Amino acid sequence: MSARATRRTAITGIGVVAPNGTDTGTYWKSVKEGLFVLDRITREGCGHLPLRVAGEVRGFDPSALIEETFLVQTDRFSHYAMAAAGAALKEAGLSDAAADSPYSVGVVTAAGSGGGEFGQRELQRLWGQGSRFVGPYQSIAWFYAASTGQISIRGGFKGPCGVVASDEAGGLDAVAHAARTVGRGTDVVVVGAAEAPLAPYSMVCQLGYPELSTAEDPARAYRPFTPAACGFVPAEGGAVLVVEDEDRARGRDAAVRAVVAGHAATFTGASRWDRSREGLAHAIRGALDEAGCAPEEIDVVFADAMGVPEADRAEALALADALGPHGTRVPVTAPKTGIGRSYCGAPVLDVVAAVMAMEHGQVPPTPNVFDVCHDIDLVTSTARPAELRTALVLSRGLMGSNAALVLRRDPGTAAPHDKENTHEQ
Repeated sequence: MSARATRRTAITGIGVVAPNGTDTGTYWKSVKEGLFVLDRITREGCGHLPLRVAGEVRGFDPSALIEETFLVQTDRFSHYAMAAAGAALKEAGLSDAAADSPYSVGVVTAAGSGGGEFGQRELQRLWGQGSRFVGPYQSIAWFYAASTGQISIRGGFKGPCGVVASDEAGGLDAVAHAARTVGRGTDVVVVGAAEAPLAPYSMVCQLGYPELSTAEDPARAYRPFTPAACGFVPAEGGAVLVVEDEDRARGRDAAVRAVVAGHAATFTGASRWDRSREGLAHAIRGALDEAGCAPEEIDVVFADAMGVPEADRAEALALADALGPHGTRVPVTAPKTGIGRSYCGAPVLDVVAAVMAMEHGQVPPTPNVFDVCHDIDLVTSTARPAELRTALVLSRGLMGSNAALVLRRDPGTAAPHDKENTHEQ
């Protein structure tokens, strides 16, 4: 029997920085209530661009959470990741995890683009003032692996570290990679993704995506699974988890928030949404197989919800293909319609929402979506009470990656049925 089969991976800590909340409790409250925060972009230098609407993280002060030494050498996307990692480690009771055994803690993040804001600033200095005015940290701050490096350096973690570059679905792939790292013997892995794509250079790059919504009205810009679907809206932020060997977690009396039960990934090509039906269905079946889970055991699906008619249709059909008749009956939700898609950070935020939905016995609604035109049971308007033991989280990327992740609630932990202050910061 493999180590992966004998060591179960538990989620014991969660940290969030999102447009609808910069701590776990606020994020869950906003998700449960279906808060809609998409708005016109306010970032300097972006007003002339055709991308008008996004999910901005507001009220986040990195200097209150991160030491100046790290702030000056990192981009906004790493600020989000480091802040979320700190919160996740604190919640897991592992703030000093490296003190006794630094080689027992690893770090894995996923990223779609890296530090565009930092890179743009330094390149403007190069072009406008000359090479002597370019800061030394330009060489590392823009790099998509920067968050992994800075989290590991800041925490003193010397275990297996890496970065997953597999498109938007990389957020789920990173969680799976962390779980397999635990299965191979590493005690703890800090894992997640955060993005900061709302800077002029980054936004110009995104304008090449035909799936991007350029609608000017926030209420109409991102409405997947409806006849009015016109693309997706980007967002900032993301989430970081602490995952560890379940037996180790129980041995130190840590709360097991959920278990990472199964994962699978496929690739079907950039913007090939017709093919994503088959690819996503194959990923779902693979995740169920690894989890030892029957289709009818899935209690809730957190959808990818691209917001492109062809992609939405493919996802609905993939659920029917992989789950059979259960695919049209299982509750489906897409909380990201209230905050936008933060690329690799989006599916990790969905993992957080799935964990908390299982804990609280509530399927959160899909904000600002009402007239569903696909054969799925999309939860809209208000949260739906339900006994949730197993959740399926889906993600697809613009370049063609598909991923599915199965989470299970700890069978020894009774759901609190939405006690407001449970796990809130």
